[in-house]
Amino acid sequence: MIRKIIHINEEKCNGCGACASACHEGAIGMVNGKARLLRDDYCDGLGDCLPACPTGAITFVEREAAAYDEKTVQENMKKKAQAGAHNTVQHAGCPGSRMQRFDRADSNTNTQPAVNHIASQLGQWPCQIKLVPVNAPYFDGAKLLIAADCTAFAYANLHQEFMKGKITLIGCPKLDDIDYSEKLTQIIKNNDIQSVTVIRMEVPCCGGLEAAAKTALQNSGKFIPWQVVTISIDGNILE
Repeated sequence: MIRKIIHINEEKCNGCGACASACHEGAIGMVNGKARLLRDDYCDGLGDCLPACPTGAITFVEREAAAYDEKTVQENMKKKAQAGAHNTVQHAGCPGSRMQRFDRADSNTNTQPAVNHIASQLGQWPCQIKLVPVNAPYFDGAKLLIAADCTAFAYANLHQEFMKGKITLIGCPKLDDIDYSEKLTQIIKNNDIQSVTVIRMEVPCCGGLEAAAKTALQNSGKFIPWQVVTISIDGNILE
């Protein structure tokens, strides 16, 4: 039958999982870090997911689709509820929001208390991408580090290994409702930037920061050495 049903634009989807949480029927799931309509007969066509999407990736279309099957949906939701009752950790939506706890007992037990103060390697202020000026003296000849907010907390030696000798700009594409690429383009284009390092978390929503940096490099018209480093949520560098 031809009916109204949702359509998800994967290119616009940032993997936040808000639509999956908003869908009461369980029609939407996260597959490889992207939202996907799992079954046509689970979608009632009411669109509770539309206002939840921060990127406008979800729209209505009219197409050939199986009819909404309320009985099947109820049975599926009942099974999920029963399965969830046996799990200690439950989560639906963005992998970056999944609750986890890391056992640091072994590493901390044999570590002697630090005697020397570890100096910060932050080379300028402000450091938020939203707040930093487009033109500043510290950008002259700078090696630029564009880092996701969470990396400083996930990776213990971020200051010494990545921030030292660089100008650091931080941001979170999931929390900041702006397009970083425009400002980063101006910074790279209008200043003598020597290199760009992007350090991000492994979670899908953090890909927005990497994408913004790549776009800025392309739009600047400059050929600058650059690299992307990905940090796992348990604090390791992923190859």
